[in-house]
Amino acid sequence: MAVVPVGILLLLLVPLLSYWLCAPEVKAGNEISDWAGKELTKLGALTRNEIILVMMVVTALLLWIFAGSVISGSLVGLLVICGMLLVGIVSWKDILDNHAAWNTFVWFATLVALAGGLSLVGFVNWFGNVVGGQISHFDPLMAMVALVAIFYLLHYFFASVTAHVTALLPVILAAASGIAGLDMQMFVLLLLPTLGFMGILTPYGTGPSPVYYGSGYLPSTLFWRLGAIFGLLFLVAWLVIGLPWLMVIS
Repeated sequence: MAVVPVGILLLLLVPLLSYWLCAPEVKAGNEISDWAGKELTKLGALTRNEIILVMMVVTALLLWIFAGSVISGSLVGLLVICGMLLVGIVSWKDILDNHAAWNTFVWFATLVALAGGLSLVGFVNWFGNVVGGQISHFDPLMAMVALVAIFYLLHYFFASVTAHVTALLPVILAAASGIAGLDMQMFVLLLLPTLGFMGILTPYGTGPSPVYYGSGYLPSTLFWRLGAIFGLLFLVAWLVIGLPWLMVIS
């Protein structure tokens, strides 16, 4: 309910803005659907290897969802890869030639380690405490806006939303609680929804982001630029429309 006005606006605005900023080369015609139909015809019925692959994927998903306390998620992935190699679904050369996957692996592993390192050395806590001290004399409403913006933009330093929440949320909440007159319930309602759209900022902001980035569909510069544009749009829309709406309904 709290995000309905902003959600509806962005649902209408984002496709139009995407079309304007990154216009498709093919805007009309049946070429793509015709090509897809021909390719599906060429593929024919499911093969033995494809059926086995589907079974492996479903098994992996079930283990990730229901057996996380029994078996490591990484081990599940490795077992599936080994199974694919043993059955002959893929070859070792296929794995080595999958440059997008290796690119994603290196990006994500490096940036997760970097984000963890920033937390371990105390940088995030130090930064949060400094910022909290600087805005402690602000008007409560302005302090809320400033803290939400800081919390949102600091996602540039994190390679997952979970790491962001773990490292930064307690610091921001502590800083907010020290500001006289600040409504903590309102602040939490304003702060937490940003976790749902801050992943747009970077190619490593959430788990799926490196996969999208690694596909190579968008050049690196364009990916970063679009992330900054849409990230700023989401934040401004949330603060300009979402905050007054929260004040009305709460």
